[in-house]
Amino acid sequence: MTSKQRAYLKSLAMTMDPILQIGKSSLTPENTAAIDEALAARELIKIHVLQNCLDDPKALAQIAAERTHSEVVQVIGKKIVLYRAGKDDKKKIVLPK
Repeated sequence: MTSKQRAYLKSLAMTMDPILQIGKSSLTPENTAAIDEALAARELIKIHVLQNCLDDPKALAQIAAERTHSEVVQVIGKKIVLYRAGKDDKKKIVLPK
């Protein structure tokens, strides 16, 4: 992913609300499955890491990206933004070249 594409995705994510939360149980298989489903439906998602989660948000973002075959767009504070391109016939977000 180029820096221009990452900047474009960041601009799209600015107006989004978090659709998932990660709490004290950290990244469970259920959370991973929910992230995977959300990425399949939306391509770009924002996740909020709650205060009672003791894990580092950057580490959580990397683990979630590996498990869901997605890319970390950004991690700011306790917010994580992930992107995974949809299938060729169902792409919702067209990245700049």
